[in-house]
Amino acid sequence: MSENVEKYIKRKVYKSTSSRIAQKFVDAGLEKIRACINCGTCTGSCPSGHRTAFRTRSAIRRALTGDESVLSDIDIWLCSTCYYCYERCPRDIPVTDMIIKLRNIAVEEGYILDTHFTLAKDIFYATGHGVPATGENNKKWRDLRKSYGLPPLPPTVHSYPEAVKECQELMDAVGFKKLLDNAEKLKKERANAKKKDKEE
Repeated sequence: MSENVEKYIKRKVYKSTSSRIAQKFVDAGLEKIRACINCGTCTGSCPSGHRTAFRTRSAIRRALTGDESVLSDIDIWLCSTCYYCYERCPRDIPVTDMIIKLRNIAVEEGYILDTHFTLAKDIFYATGHGVPATGENNKKWRDLRKSYGLPPLPPTVHSYPEAVKECQELMDAVGFKKLLDNAEKLKKERANAKKKDKEE
């Protein structure tokens, strides 16, 4: 009987079982990941998971077992960082912080979504602002600010363009630009490798 059941049960076989990812959590002071009992409370309380394919428990489990495919999984970017999972975890595991760390590891290894990369490099690094307010496309936004008696541009680098260089110096000092350059290099290498595989 059990042999017949085995034919119908498909078990996921992890391609990589190294603990490299789990060790990065430990190195970051998030060693509580090892206390996870995979109960599913995080997944059951996740508002994002109710509307998307994101399964918190699965992401944490994959990270814990060293399944490196979790780094390229778009699902880790669906977490809204609401901290519901952390509030409800019976082991008091900072699950949200672990998802954020998982994203950081993904970026370090060149697994960054194109939209995030464009925002980080072409907008945030270039302008010192995450949400550009200048340009013709944002005229309605500036008009709305004026209608409330506010200056058309907020008192950020938009009002003080000379501060952009200072922002870039700070980002360079903390390694933000280097991180983006490395992510871009790794993404290109991965894309070229895929292209070669298809040609062969």
